[in-house]
Amino acid sequence: MLRFAPSPTGDMHIGNLRVAIFNYIVARQIGEKLLIRIEDTDKERNIEGKDKEILKILDIFGIKYDQVVYQSANLHIHQEMAKKLLDSKKAFVCFCSEDDISIEREKAKLEKRPYRYSGKCEYLTQKEAEKKIKEKKPFVIRIKKPEKPIKFNDIIKGEKIFEPFDIDSFVILRADLTPTYNFACSIDDMIYDITLVIRGEDHLSNTPKQIHIRKSLGYDKEIKYAHLPIILNEEGKKMSKRDKASSVKWLLEEGFLPEAIANYLILLGNSFEREVFTLEEAIEFFDITKISRAPAKFDIEKLKFLNKEHMKNINNLAKRFNVNFIYEELLQIFKNESSTLKEIKEKFDKVFEKSEDEEFKNEREILKKEILANELEENYDEFKKRIQKNTGLKGKKLFMPLRELLINEKHGAEIKDLYKVMRTYLKEIIKIR
Repeated sequence: MLRFAPSPTGDMHIGNLRVAIFNYIVARQIGEKLLIRIEDTDKERNIEGKDKEILKILDIFGIKYDQVVYQSANLHIHQEMAKKLLDSKKAFVCFCSEDDISIEREKAKLEKRPYRYSGKCEYLTQKEAEKKIKEKKPFVIRIKKPEKPIKFNDIIKGEKIFEPFDIDSFVILRADLTPTYNFACSIDDMIYDITLVIRGEDHLSNTPKQIHIRKSLGYDKEIKYAHLPIILNEEGKKMSKRDKASSVKWLLEEGFLPEAIANYLILLGNSFEREVFTLEEAIEFFDITKISRAPAKFDIEKLKFLNKEHMKNINNLAKRFNVNFIYEELLQIFKNESSTLKEIKEKFDKVFEKSEDEEFKNEREILKKEILANELEENYDEFKKRIQKNTGLKGKKLFMPLRELLINEKHGAEIKDLYKVMRTYLKEIIKIR
C-alpha cells in the first residue's frame, strides 16, 4: 500500500499535491491501494475543516483513494509501542527540562557544532527514574540512537548512509504522551503495511529515524523510499507559503484548470515525448525512477501555456460560468486570447460595465447614437461602411472607440469577429456605455 499523509494545518502546497499525484500514479501502475492518512496529532496547529478541504482538492484533481484514516485514532497504539521500546531497554525516560535542552543547544551553537542530546538521562537506574516519576517530574521518552549506520537506497537519490551521530537519541513521546511526528509516522506505516513512501526531500533526514524505530520494534518488512526534489520559486529559492503560486487553492481561484496544474507538476523535473497530457494518460508513461535529482523551478508562464492548451477542451463555457447561452460564442473568443478561466471571466464581466475611458468619450457617443438609431447589418463590412460614412470617423478614432462599445477595451479580439457573435444583443450592450 502507498500513502499520502498531509497535515490539516494550512492550505495545500503544490509540493504536497505533487506528492499526492505521484503516489496515485505509482499506486495505479503497480496495482497497490492508496491510503490517505490525515496526520492530525499536532492539535495546536490543526485548523478545523482543512482535512475536508484536502479531500475535496484530491477529488477535484481526480486522485482516487481507497481509504481515509486519521493518525490521532492510533494514539493508543503509539503509546503501546513506546512502552514496548522502554520495556526492551531500547528507549529511556528523559527528565531534562526545556531549559536544560535550551542551554545545551546554546552551548553547541557557541561551540559551532550541531546540537546532540547529551545522554544525561539514558543511564539513570530504574530506581532513580521511578523516584522522579513519583515526584511528578515531567518527562519525555527518547529512543536510543542506533549503534550502526542506517543505510537505505532511495529510488530517486540513490544510496544514503546516516551515522548514529546524525540520528541521535530523539524524542518519540512528548510529556503529554502524544507521539512526535517521526514516531507516529513510522508506527502508522507499519500498521497499514506501507510498501513505498513517496514524499518531498525535506523528509530525507526523517527517513533514517523512522527506519531505526521500526528496526528497534523488530519490524523486518522493507519499505522503499522516493524523495522528490524541492520546488523553487522564480527567484530560485525554496517555494514557501509567501509565494502565492505555492497554494493549490490560489491557483484554482486564479482560473487554472486542475488538469493543467497536474500536467505541469508531473512535468517538473521530468522529460517526456509529449508536453500536454491528462493525469490518467500519465499513468501509461510516467517513470518515478527517472525524475531529475535537481530542484525544479516553478514557471508560471509554462503553467499558463499548459492551461491554455487544456482550455481548448472546454466546449460549454456558458454553463461553467453559469451565464446565458447566447454569450457562448463571445466566451469562446475570449478563451482564445486568455490563459486562465479567471481572465475569460474578467473580460466577460467588463463587457457589462460602464466605460470609464476618457480618451475616446466623444467618439463613443457619436458611434453610440449612430448604432442605436439604425438597423444592424448582418454583414460586418456593410456595417463598417455605413458607420464610416455617417460618422466621418476613421483609423484608431473609429476602431478603438468601436471596440470599447463592444467589449469595453481598446485592444483585443478582431471587431469583425466580435460583431458577428454580438450583433443580436449589441444594442443592449451599447446602452450600458
